[in-house]
Amino acid sequence: MSSFFRDMVKQIGDPDTHIAADGENSSEFSGTVDTGSYILNAALSGSIFGGVPNNKITTFAGESATGKTFFVMGIVKQFLDDHPDAAVFYYDTEAAVTKSMMEQRGIDVNRVIIAEPETIQKFRHHALQVVENYSQHSDPPPMMMVLDSLGQLSTTKEIEDTAAGNETRDMTKAQVLKATFRVLGLKLAKINVPLLVTNHVYDVVGSYIPTKEMSGGSGLKYVSSTVVYLTKKKEKDGTEVVGNIVKARMHKSRFTKENKDVQVLVSHTKGLDRYYGLLDLAEKYGIFKKVSTRYEMPDGSKVFGKQIMKEPTKYFTEDILKLLDNAAQQEYMYGNEIEEAEMEHDEVHAD
Repeated sequence: MSSFFRDMVKQIGDPDTHIAADGENSSEFSGTVDTGSYILNAALSGSIFGGVPNNKITTFAGESATGKTFFVMGIVKQFLDDHPDAAVFYYDTEAAVTKSMMEQRGIDVNRVIIAEPETIQKFRHHALQVVENYSQHSDPPPMMMVLDSLGQLSTTKEIEDTAAGNETRDMTKAQVLKATFRVLGLKLAKINVPLLVTNHVYDVVGSYIPTKEMSGGSGLKYVSSTVVYLTKKKEKDGTEVVGNIVKARMHKSRFTKENKDVQVLVSHTKGLDRYYGLLDLAEKYGIFKKVSTRYEMPDGSKVFGKQIMKEPTKYFTEDILKLLDNAAQQEYMYGNEIEEAEMEHDEVHAD
């Protein structure tokens, strides 16, 4: 942990905050934070070299056991790997994240500061203190914030009512959440700090078409630049479960096409797989051609998909990645269909 963030924790002085461990550490922000997965980067930003925005709120929502925490941990790992002097403030509302769990995912726990707020108000107070302190410095190291998960946070009133034996529902909760994220979102945008939020979803009762909705009201949905809905299935090596294939759907996006989905592999040992999902994109845009059960490479050689994924750096060369990045822009960015239609229209009238 660098002295910069250690001093921040001391100044904030919240008893619910502790440093996961100890350590030491220049890099600067671009417009995005790499997620560790090329295909997820593409869906989020329109570039396989992009990722989550570096000064916005990004929400990952899903039902219980969809791997939301492991998913976010993969992004945390990539962020810390890419920025040697960075730190992450991790708000764990379920008391489910342990030092050993992070270490198993390859996360440098020396640079993770864990807080365990019980209420929305405590989270808001602490997070705003962190942001305010951080903003006072002219050239601070990179920082990320994580709230895992929103669904478990109570309000002060809810806790007081429960202690008093009152079973009435707190009707102010949605308003408190909306105000919290509105204020926090504005401040994060000014200082280039990303906030990742995990949240639960539920089935909308009475909906004509089966629909999922996030818990906590509309506040988080409106202030998030991106809301990603997650569903999963198990990935096996023989009979052993080695990870989860997670479908990530862009439920809301200010940067790319909404309702687009990609599949990513979350390994139990390595986190997000960098290359998983690129084969489908390469095939769709003719970068690799599917010939029977194999893929034809640009040099004419034919290779099985499993072999490509075993040695991804051999086949996904720098030139291939550039072609895939162009394909990602066409696949996920707004405006491409319009631009193509306009070009066709101009060509017709030119003739």
